[in-house]
Amino acid sequence: MADTAAAPQTPATPPGRRTFGPVVLLGLAGGTLAAVGGSRPWAEVAGGSDQAGAVLGYSLGDTGEMPAATAAALVVLACWGVVLVTRRRVRRAVAVLGAVAAMGLAAAVVVGWSSTVDDLRDAYTAASSTAEVGRTGWFWASAVGALLTLVASVLAVRLVPQWPEMGSRYDAPTGGTGADPVARPVEEATNIDLWKAMDEGHDPTA
Repeated sequence: MADTAAAPQTPATPPGRRTFGPVVLLGLAGGTLAAVGGSRPWAEVAGGSDQAGAVLGYSLGDTGEMPAATAAALVVLACWGVVLVTRRRVRRAVAVLGAVAAMGLAAAVVVGWSSTVDDLRDAYTAASSTAEVGRTGWFWASAVGALLTLVASVLAVRLVPQWPEMGSRYDAPTGGTGADPVARPVEEATNIDLWKAMDEGHDPTA
């Protein structure tokens, strides 16, 4: 009976690294949903009609909206962008900042649950009109986005040390310091000189 050769085993991907893509996508999707939803009215007159205010000549302005939610969502999205291009302690600090912004977004949703409806109702009352006010679908979209963002941000703070990082070759070049040799300007040598130096085994930039 012939012996069967054991197949070479490929190194398993660390569990933390496998979470990188899903968590980032979850955070970006939640932040985008919350940003878009936060820029729309969270409260409206039942049936979506603003006729009472229009008839009375009363300007409702931004009543029923929650700009703070949009601002917090944009901060979260900015943090996710920075997390993708940074490393080590800076990356961890930005992840913590994103989690704090996500908590602010969640707080804005909690406050907006009643404040947007009350503000719109008070606006109609001030205009000597009564109206039945309710929440729009944008409020619920923002609430879902805030929840997704908060979960993703908390996971990022915990898992970011295990995530893959951008290679150092993408960093901006720095000048030589201390004992490091300073590169000579290439303009000082012609192309022929450079090729000759390399053929002789010398580093023309040293």
